[in-house]
Amino acid sequence: MLTATMVQPADAATHKSSALAARLRAAMVAQNFGDLLDTTPPGSAQARALDAQPESESGRPKHAPALSAAAATTIHQQPQVDTTVIELDKKGRPVSSGTVLMSPQYKNGVVVPVDKNLRTTAVRYRLWDTDQWDANNGQGTTDTVPGRENAPIDFMEPYSASIVKLMVGFGIMQLVDKGSIKLDDTYAYTPTKPSDRCEGATTRTIREYFDRMITISDNGSACTLIKVMHEHGGVDWLNQQFQDLGLDMLQLKGTDPANGDWSPQITMSSLDTAKLLMLINGVSGTAWTAPNGKPVTSDILSTSSREFFLKELGDQGWNNVLSTTNYCGYSYPTQGMPQRIAQRWIGADGTVTVNDDPTDGKYQYPVQPCQDAAQVTFAHKTGLTAFAAGDAGIVHSLPGQANRNYIIVSFSNLGWRYQDANRPNPGVQPAVNRTEKFAKLGRAMDGYEAQK
Repeated sequence: MLTATMVQPADAATHKSSALAARLRAAMVAQNFGDLLDTTPPGSAQARALDAQPESESGRPKHAPALSAAAATTIHQQPQVDTTVIELDKKGRPVSSGTVLMSPQYKNGVVVPVDKNLRTTAVRYRLWDTDQWDANNGQGTTDTVPGRENAPIDFMEPYSASIVKLMVGFGIMQLVDKGSIKLDDTYAYTPTKPSDRCEGATTRTIREYFDRMITISDNGSACTLIKVMHEHGGVDWLNQQFQDLGLDMLQLKGTDPANGDWSPQITMSSLDTAKLLMLINGVSGTAWTAPNGKPVTSDILSTSSREFFLKELGDQGWNNVLSTTNYCGYSYPTQGMPQRIAQRWIGADGTVTVNDDPTDGKYQYPVQPCQDAAQVTFAHKTGLTAFAAGDAGIVHSLPGQANRNYIIVSFSNLGWRYQDANRPNPGVQPAVNRTEKFAKLGRAMDGYEAQK
């Protein structure tokens, strides 16, 4: 039986999850996602130009500025947003959770009911299709989880973009634990098929590919590691494991063994992604019970693999969605959750450089004021395309700060196609290629957690 988001694992403290879900829903409604501007309105010349481009997943797509300069109109319907927060105790065990979905059908958000294993059968998840979202009132037509035809909530899940790299990383670390590969193995990537997303032949260690995939969201490295997984039978095995664990929406489907490229068939939900992060973070005892009745624990990864994964997530370079420390000193976007970022990105002049792109990789102002004011760490992964923007990570308080331990994941279709009405003219400061509404959401939820 499904309950109102109450989480009661046998070995965890209990908490009224309904309060968390209600707070999350209120915070999402407060963002007024429906007042965003669409730079490529359906049917416009700009939309046709974007459709002609190959799918791009980058910190700053090279063709974005021209589209951003186009005359924009208010988004024509409520966007798709899927957000989960799971609160943890000091041993990493789930205390409470809240999952809220927004769409044209659920303009004020709908709380997703979950059972004691943080699982839901109340949502009929549909595969993302931008054209269907534009023209079909946000309704999808392709089911991603079988047997949900009579589920009370019908929701087309936004594309996960680069957050898919969490699944890839999880699969790679399991291959390491099995002894199939080693992090310091040198691997020569030799694709047998060209790809717009993947790079040409390269040779690096698995560790280097992993670091580039997570910290700077390098697509070529992700392609390489997916190809490695295919060569060891790891992709099909991983997909089956996700199903066995009850993580129905984690599906690394449609990947190409010739080059490691991936397709829009890949799916993730905020709830299942948050549960995956809970395993990476570490849980004392049973995290939840799988559909086959077996306990799910953090032993699914070795301690060393979890620690390596967490360090990589903590070294994230793109701190610009739920957290915005990279933009310290800017008038826009607003400050997100008060995160302390990894020192590796901060240069001698105190500014952040992730890559050499002056519009989204090199930041203008010293970040030390925000580092000094930081209250939390955020081990996370972001994602961005024209049609998708999201963030997924683990939050812990810094010493001396109000205690918080929680996971937050948000997926949306609000990629760089959409802008805030209050975004400064790019001539005033470099353009920001995503909405600041997720920074506001991250700040609101972190403030809620800090007060508890």
